[in-house]
Amino acid sequence: MAKSYPNVSEKYAALIEKARRKIRGMVAEKNCAPIILRLAWHGSGTYDQESKTGGPLGTIRFGQELAHGANAGLDIAVNLLQPIKEQFPELSYADFYTLAGVVAVEVTGGPTIPFHPGRKDHETCPVEGRLPDATKGLDHLRCVFTKQMGLTDKDIVVLSGAHTLGRCHKDRSGFEGAWTPNPLRFDNSYFQVLLEGEKDGLIMLPSDKALLDEPKTRELVELYAKVCAVFCLVVTWLCRKKSE
Repeated sequence: MAKSYPNVSEKYAALIEKARRKIRGMVAEKNCAPIILRLAWHGSGTYDQESKTGGPLGTIRFGQELAHGANAGLDIAVNLLQPIKEQFPELSYADFYTLAGVVAVEVTGGPTIPFHPGRKDHETCPVEGRLPDATKGLDHLRCVFTKQMGLTDKDIVVLSGAHTLGRCHKDRSGFEGAWTPNPLRFDNSYFQVLLEGEKDGLIMLPSDKALLDEPKTRELVELYAKVCAVFCLVVTWLCRKKSE
């Protein structure tokens, strides 16, 4: 069965495209894609399938949710986006923050992601503790991603790949350092580095290492470390042929 999405007016859809361009310019100018993507993820990763609460409902703009331990530093992202949001009062924060995450991926060289607007803002923040704890292992990740959100092992590995962008900050997470050599480039280097093992100057969290603990998740890490590399080689070859 095809997924159905809410209908929005042509005017609303046009505003989304205008906001997309504004966000793209700001993210490119300030090189802030990692924290913008983190905002979008932390604003949606609170979804609980049993109670049908949490998720991308725009509540992360409130001080109550920003005060959650896992959201330390995300006020920076909210403040970066707010001047643009004020230009588009008709857009919901729920759509706006999700759109910003999509743009962050695209600006850093990631895929073009279909965006379907229509999210409604809510006023009630989710309870603290729904986001994954980077100090814990695979059982904890499955508790959060699978039991709470209804996702799969494949989803866990794919979402962990977002660590290809950005870095940890001691004052926010207790950890310091980037996962990959180029933390402003969206590619598959996270998976490659994970398989190569710890390196000086790069960080590897317990939750990252946990993906290698079982054959099922390790196999997925190995797949994503190879597939994207092959794709990049093909694209490079095609570009060379065009220039000949």
